[in-house]
Amino acid sequence: MASIKQFGKKKACVIGGSGFVASLLIKQLLEKGYAVNTTVRDPDNAKKISHLVALQSLGELNIFGAELTVEKDFDAPVAGCELVFQLATPVNFASEDPENDMIKPAIKGVLNVLNACARAKVKRVILTSSAAAVTINQVEGTDMVMDESNWTDVEYLNTAKPPTWGYPVSKALAEKAAWKFAEENHIDLITVIPSLTTGPSLTPDIPSSVGLATSLITGNDFLLNALKGMQFLSGSISITHVEDLCRAHIFVAEKESASGRYICCTHNTSVPELAKFLSKRYPQYKIPTEFHDCPTKAKLIISSEKLIKEGFSFKYGVEEIFDHTLEYLKTKGALKN
Repeated sequence: MASIKQFGKKKACVIGGSGFVASLLIKQLLEKGYAVNTTVRDPDNAKKISHLVALQSLGELNIFGAELTVEKDFDAPVAGCELVFQLATPVNFASEDPENDMIKPAIKGVLNVLNACARAKVKRVILTSSAAAVTINQVEGTDMVMDESNWTDVEYLNTAKPPTWGYPVSKALAEKAAWKFAEENHIDLITVIPSLTTGPSLTPDIPSSVGLATSLITGNDFLLNALKGMQFLSGSISITHVEDLCRAHIFVAEKESASGRYICCTHNTSVPELAKFLSKRYPQYKIPTEFHDCPTKAKLIISSEKLIKEGFSFKYGVEEIFDHTLEYLKTKGALKN
């Protein structure tokens, strides 16, 4: 018999729950009174899911094992859920074969989840895409505004193969495949398009995007070069607080009138502009401010106007984003005072 507690409780499923964004999304859903199912690749790896087990004190959280490339793995976790959040995506920046390591599994994974959602008659699916699916093109100039109508130039990436090209291709093609499937199978799909995301994480390890966002402060040359590479490839350094990103996911999921794609980005800048801001705000760190190898001005900004017009408001500006992130790095012992 169903207990009173379960009765009338809204149920959501988060695919790929052990990640940076997904685990905080689960926390926010539980705090809002949702019962949550989530999937992880290896539910027997106690270290990797310890932060999820800790969240079970907040409410009903069921953890399922599921592999993106195995379609039937998603039937049980999405059963009985009104909302499904698909955040899992294969990421391997060091891959010698992005086509088989990232691109094909990303498309297959999205379609496997959507097929399960179609069978379970899920009310609405929210797919986490990426600004990498929007901004990458060969257009020259500055002050360009990118919105939800823009798509990354996959043909250019496939031909030129700049460093890390596999990731943006995987995100763009997976999102396009999702839209095609949703249309053909009458699924109410919404995509959330985050920019570089940082802030405190529940995960045992520091997320790579946090390392990237704070590379000017920590002085990690490898990550700082990656940050510059990001500006060259995508045209800007655009940043979002993880809490706002999770709130945006729930906002569009619950908002009846929401439809289509939604960019979620708080602040647009460039590496040199960000360095100046950070060195002024945190003078105790030796932050480099001279960059002869990086354009001072970002080529473009990514606009969240559609999300804001829908009624969403961002809680955190760039100051709090970095204040919160640095506090978090200190608690992890990754930053000296």
